[in-house]
Amino acid sequence: MAKRTPGLPTRQQILDFIANADQPAGKREIARAFGLSAQDKILLKALLKDMADEGLIDSAPGRAFHRMGGLPKVTVLRVADVDDGGNVWAVPDRWEADTPPPRLRVRERKRGQLGVGERVLARTEEAGQGWIAHPMKTLGRASEQVLGVLRGEGDRLWLTGVEKKERREYPVSDAGGAEAGDLVLAEKAGRPPRITTRVVERLGDPFQPRSFSLIAIHKHEIPDSFTDETLAEAERVAGQPLGDGREDLSHLPIVAIDPADARDHDDAVWAAPDDDPTNVGGWKAIIAIADVSFYVRPGSALDRDARRRGNSVYFPDRVVPMLPEVLSADVCSLKEGEPRAALACHIQVTPSGTLKSWRFTRAVVRIAANIAYEDAQAAIDGTLDHPLTDTALRPLWECWRALSKARDAREPLDLDLPERRVVLDEKGRILSVAPRERLDAHRLIEDYMIAANVAAAKALEGKKAPVMYRVHEPPAREKLVALKDYLETYGVAFTLGQVIRPATFNRILERVGEADFRPQVMEQVLRTQTQAYYAPANHGHFGLALGSYAHFTSPIRRYADLLVHRSLVQSYALGPGGLTQDEAARMEAIGESISSLERRAMEAERDTIDRYVAAFLSERVGETVDARITGVANFGFFATVEGIGGDGLVGIRDLGGEYFRFDEAARQLVGEHSGDTYAIGQRLRLRLAEANPVSGALRFELPQQAASAPPVAGRPRVLKRRGRPANIRHQGRKR
Repeated sequence: MAKRTPGLPTRQQILDFIANADQPAGKREIARAFGLSAQDKILLKALLKDMADEGLIDSAPGRAFHRMGGLPKVTVLRVADVDDGGNVWAVPDRWEADTPPPRLRVRERKRGQLGVGERVLARTEEAGQGWIAHPMKTLGRASEQVLGVLRGEGDRLWLTGVEKKERREYPVSDAGGAEAGDLVLAEKAGRPPRITTRVVERLGDPFQPRSFSLIAIHKHEIPDSFTDETLAEAERVAGQPLGDGREDLSHLPIVAIDPADARDHDDAVWAAPDDDPTNVGGWKAIIAIADVSFYVRPGSALDRDARRRGNSVYFPDRVVPMLPEVLSADVCSLKEGEPRAALACHIQVTPSGTLKSWRFTRAVVRIAANIAYEDAQAAIDGTLDHPLTDTALRPLWECWRALSKARDAREPLDLDLPERRVVLDEKGRILSVAPRERLDAHRLIEDYMIAANVAAAKALEGKKAPVMYRVHEPPAREKLVALKDYLETYGVAFTLGQVIRPATFNRILERVGEADFRPQVMEQVLRTQTQAYYAPANHGHFGLALGSYAHFTSPIRRYADLLVHRSLVQSYALGPGGLTQDEAARMEAIGESISSLERRAMEAERDTIDRYVAAFLSERVGETVDARITGVANFGFFATVEGIGGDGLVGIRDLGGEYFRFDEAARQLVGEHSGDTYAIGQRLRLRLAEANPVSGALRFELPQQAASAPPVAGRPRVLKRRGRPANIRHQGRKR
């Protein structure tokens, strides 16, 4: 390697060094290569952190760096597949990035040496659009499991995977008592050319709606049972007295406003005009949160199981709770008329909606009522007579009007991307799939929870206590450049170099107005945002336009909130269950873990909704539906059913006999003869050709009358395209 000029390298020099180094490149190797002094090494550490924050690099185990989205030079891989041509494909044994793990083609020294499930230490290199792995050492074997449905053919059984992208079937060597039509969990085994599967668990009928969440639980390896030790401990602590020294708030008409189908109740709220002469025209409010830290102590069996889960996972038919039901659905749940232990956040709200003061106490509450969002809204609107309208609900709404002034002044990111709600009957059958209605009652509770979360973060900062922040960083420049290019296709200007605030994106949506492509622009703005995460270092919350933000309001279902509660208990000397020194020292590692577990839960929930949508639409196969194009690629376009969701492909083979040109810059397919155009955002009628509830996949076709282009000899294909193929998929709401 050529001798380099001493001094702090540029970002590009660091990227080039990492890309060209013939060994893992950590901070020490970078400092040595550039001949850095002791002072420069301090600056290098800060520069590397900035590059990681900007999405330019990531770190691998051992503190080596690699380009973000790439792979370490040397890493452990797991053989995931051996295709029909004998090619070996592997994935990283550990992958914690937000993007899907890359698949690497393994170059074996001798063909046929590696089988599915084997682990290797390998040197990696990027080749063209893919990755190549060169095995260095074979490690211990890992099982490669696959979820699938058994299909009978004569006296043999075959396994078809439930994944949308799975195209192969595997012969079954051992059915384990399962039969054709069963949903099973199986292990791949063998070497090419014969990869077989062995059934390790029979999961039941794949077409029963209640199986859809079960598929997600197994696919994403979500723990869905507690140890006997944890269950016994939960029963024991559930019976303990609430403890002495609690503030008695049981006389206040505190109400819990939740979804009608809520499985647990973390939070309740109360407000009244403030009698403090220094806050004339202001309000005082209490946000009472279940005191989970009183029951779940650090280091206990309950704590270990909760941390292993990281959060509860919510499906249309069930919840996989972070805590056993005796706590999550009973003792810790704020139920009407029952005395409950709470951690109370007392805030003063000024007439302009800012927080004047805050304090935290351990309290006893007796919830006056559990009210559904719809009923609370109806009571305020005057269409429902509720006994607590004047004493509880109206003061809450008046105080919220002040809080909403502060929110409007901050101008947080305002993306109105509807969530799909699946409604089931008592037997688990699907009654409807529709966007969830957004009411002022929802916004009211959100703003009270945000106020409590801000107060918790600032209170802990004031005590110089550890905080598990909810961090949402500003978008990386690369994503802003991509957004600019995207908006240009719609004639919407976006200037790079300006100070980017949430309001910047709100202005874009204002300029778009109610154009047909508004949903696509909102989705692209969403994809421009960074993934929120948990960490003890504060980098602010960009989306909410807040400098300090922590999750405090849902300790029943989020481990991050439980840690914030423990820190408040410790710093305010509120009794047992406070944060330990060991927990404080490991906050960074815990934050990384629970952030990863949160992403797993979101993927599982999204997959399950897709399966329910496909099941709901399966009765409409053959019908023509209103759809909207959400993505265009060189092989066809993706569309979603209006008002319901669910992504499906219209393959280029199904566009008739005409040649189509793929214009990536404009994200559209253009017919060579007819000029027919299929572009993102376009609304059209499509025939639902297939709906597979097991995989969640849909397939559409053009209605017969739409095939107006003259037939062209030969099979449909793409004549030309500019740049690399794009496959833009619809994404659900980011939480």
